[in-house]
Amino acid sequence: MKEFLYSRNAVYEALRAGRRQAFTLLLAEGLQPSDKLTQIVKLAQERKCKIEKAPRTRLDKIHQNHQGVALEVSGYPYADLTDIFEQAGQRAEPLFVLLLDTLNDPQNFGTLLRTAEAVGVHGVVIPLARTVEVTPAVVNASSGASEHLRVAQANLHQAILELKKAGAWVVGLEGGAGATDASQVRLEGALGLVVGSEGEGMRPLTRKSCDVLMKLPMRGHIASLNAAVAGSVALYLAYLARKK
Repeated sequence: MKEFLYSRNAVYEALRAGRRQAFTLLLAEGLQPSDKLTQIVKLAQERKCKIEKAPRTRLDKIHQNHQGVALEVSGYPYADLTDIFEQAGQRAEPLFVLLLDTLNDPQNFGTLLRTAEAVGVHGVVIPLARTVEVTPAVVNASSGASEHLRVAQANLHQAILELKKAGAWVVGLEGGAGATDASQVRLEGALGLVVGSEGEGMRPLTRKSCDVLMKLPMRGHIASLNAAVAGSVALYLAYLARKK
């Protein structure tokens, strides 16, 4: 299935990653030259992608925030859990996986993908149903980071069991009273980090499958952080622990 990616970062990273087939690059008429635009055109030419000038109204129909660029590509190439394990092996690193339990907001999903790519996770696992998928809106929200990540769709409970078999410690992000403070949770070594949905958090079976539930220390008046911020903070805590 074909779809249009939009915005310069998303288009640039999709072309740079080279994981999708690129069909047509649309450039709005009257675009001012820039380094990023030059790089996009160069990559499209290297990929033998068709390049067309188009009225801005045509790109507006794709998305209002196109930044003068849109790229027609094949659908997102989802990975398998095995691909994620292999990525860790190729890097010779302890497994580092982000699992998202029925996240629904594309902006939150994209933000978490961007953070996950920045801290070097080997892959992201999302449920098979009732969750946001890697849509063009998510690619844009991630600034194209999704194009460099292995994202797998799987039964989350079974995926957690596979992670445990591979030696990973599975930590669920939870704000409840029964959760352990992040300063007391082991985050180095093979790790699976679970982030729940925006409103409900983790589902009961997912929560029960975790080795430990972790809460972020809070000193302000606000009782909690949203899923994307909390997940990003937890990812960086894990990144720092793994660096040691």
